[in-house]
Amino acid sequence: FFFFFFVFFFFFFFFVLLLFLTMVGRTGFILPGLNLGRSVVAGKNVTKGVVVYSSMRSAAGRSVWRPSEGSRSLSRTSMTATSVAVKDEKSLPPVKYLKDYSPPVYLVESVDLTFELDDQETVVKSKLVMVVNPKGTAGDRSIVLDGDKGLELVEDSLTVDGKVLRNSQFELTESSLTIFESALPELSESLTIECSVKSNPAANKALEGLYKSGGNFCTQCEAEGFRRITFYPDRPDVMSVFTTTIIADKEKYPVLLSNGNKVEEGDAEDGKHYAKYVDPHRKPSYLFALVAGDLVCSEDTFETMSGRTVDLKIFVRERDAEKTKHAMDSLKRSMRWDEEKYGREYDLDIFNIVAVDDFNMGAMENKSLNIFNSRFVLVSPDTATDADYNNVEGIIAHEYFHNWSGNRVTCRDWFQLSLKEGLTVFRDQSFSADMSSKGVKRITDVVRLRRAQFPEDSGPMAHPIRPESFIEINNFYTQTVYQKGAEVIRMLHTILGPKGFRKGTDLYFERHDGQAVTCEDWVQALQDANPEIDLAQFRRWYSQIGTPVVSCSTVYNENESTLTLNLGQSNPQPGSEEIGEPLLIPIRMGLLDSTGGALSYRFKLFKLRDGEDVSNFSSECLQVSQSPSILATELSTRTRC
Repeated sequence: FFFFFFVFFFFFFFFVLLLFLTMVGRTGFILPGLNLGRSVVAGKNVTKGVVVYSSMRSAAGRSVWRPSEGSRSLSRTSMTATSVAVKDEKSLPPVKYLKDYSPPVYLVESVDLTFELDDQETVVKSKLVMVVNPKGTAGDRSIVLDGDKGLELVEDSLTVDGKVLRNSQFELTESSLTIFESALPELSESLTIECSVKSNPAANKALEGLYKSGGNFCTQCEAEGFRRITFYPDRPDVMSVFTTTIIADKEKYPVLLSNGNKVEEGDAEDGKHYAKYVDPHRKPSYLFALVAGDLVCSEDTFETMSGRTVDLKIFVRERDAEKTKHAMDSLKRSMRWDEEKYGREYDLDIFNIVAVDDFNMGAMENKSLNIFNSRFVLVSPDTATDADYNNVEGIIAHEYFHNWSGNRVTCRDWFQLSLKEGLTVFRDQSFSADMSSKGVKRITDVVRLRRAQFPEDSGPMAHPIRPESFIEINNFYTQTVYQKGAEVIRMLHTILGPKGFRKGTDLYFERHDGQAVTCEDWVQALQDANPEIDLAQFRRWYSQIGTPVVSCSTVYNENESTLTLNLGQSNPQPGSEEIGEPLLIPIRMGLLDSTGGALSYRFKLFKLRDGEDVSNFSSECLQVSQSPSILATELSTRTRC
């Protein structure tokens, strides 16, 4: 009797639960961590008026993308458990628009940080030297610093030029610290703001800012994580020189790392020690990094093209020390390749990589201190496949290449994300192609593009590589921003040719070194370096959504041995009956005879600009008895043909 009663009760309870979940799914409520079958794409639920937020980053989660079916694919979201909450339209964060951008009123000339690390109560002391931005808008001179609600401002620690501020002279909210204009010195072009804050890294489950995991202190600041560390204008167009001092227990945290060159280290009181780092290159706050833990390192050196010696170190847990050789070799190959192909020399005395299991963002290009999840650094012949080795090489290269395309020259605002990511993806793809097989690498990239980015660009989540608006920037680390962005760079390389493209990148890095710039600045540098080529129409690629459809037909005149090529394009706009404007599409073509052999004809570059274009192949190359076949080697993979 009890057995049958138990079985009946179990199935009855199960039936009621299913009914409840079905009703929940129909009414639009979603329980945390539960996917009831609704279509969720890049953080958005397709149900009107409902947006799903996740603790993971969308699609790419920032800059890391990795192994999926033997290729490098954006996979940050696979690194952490899902935490889903639903907000109605009234409670959504405000939409941010590109058109509303305004320069900061103040810039930070220098920032001096001191970390007194503690598991439960870390104290961060900051000293900001701020100056009035000559490009800033006139008006209220109050200083607004971003800050997270988890920060506790130490009493009487907030000062302006050494004077402690009264509570009436500033306002503290859950997202910012505002110092009123009345508290600032009159007619001052420069001022110094100091404060101390307390936080609990062990309780930081967002894994942004400073957090404690797996016995190590670690940071992740892109896109807006630095505001969880201290009060600061946390935006990419505020670039500063950072000095960082770290104080921690010597036995528990023997390794102390941050950006820049280590200028000082030693013992402190109560069994602690310290290390001081100075990064002389201006950078935005999202590139700040700190690591403290019990790690060992593999060491090597690299001699730059100017003859400087750079110390290379990869920090891992002791058990992983034997698995870093391939990563170190990949780093050295990346550094040499960047010198040879782009003339970009590394600019500090040390380059550190940290690889730990607990870093959930995949990889991050922090200046001189790249942080990786260990799966993207550690490989062993006993367990790793060829794809694993290729992926490690490509990821190491990607993050290193950011030193120039992302760090020395960064994006003005997060709408320009593809400025650094698209260019760097193209650079790492080119590097991997040079290290292996160009053909195989290109096929791999195109397969991934067609499988993942084409659907994104034809569905409800279609967006330009430079979006006009967003609610949450973490939702825009997408296949479009990364992969389509890289293909747009590849088309520029095709149009300008290797020499013209190199002239353009040289001018871009020279003109904008130490600046936060836009996609327009990038294209303009290429244009100015190659004035004979008009890139005005090409700029549409940055603002137009969708995948162009290219049509191609041929007419062969056997008597005159002339092939007429008719090319056309249409640009359907997803979710609309409208047709987009014509794009500048480079197409390189050659000819094959009936046996598959190449005809004696040099590859020709066509620039499809309008809806239709007609081109003729001359009779000199068509001495064949039948119509030749067309080999399109550089028909942009951002098009369907």
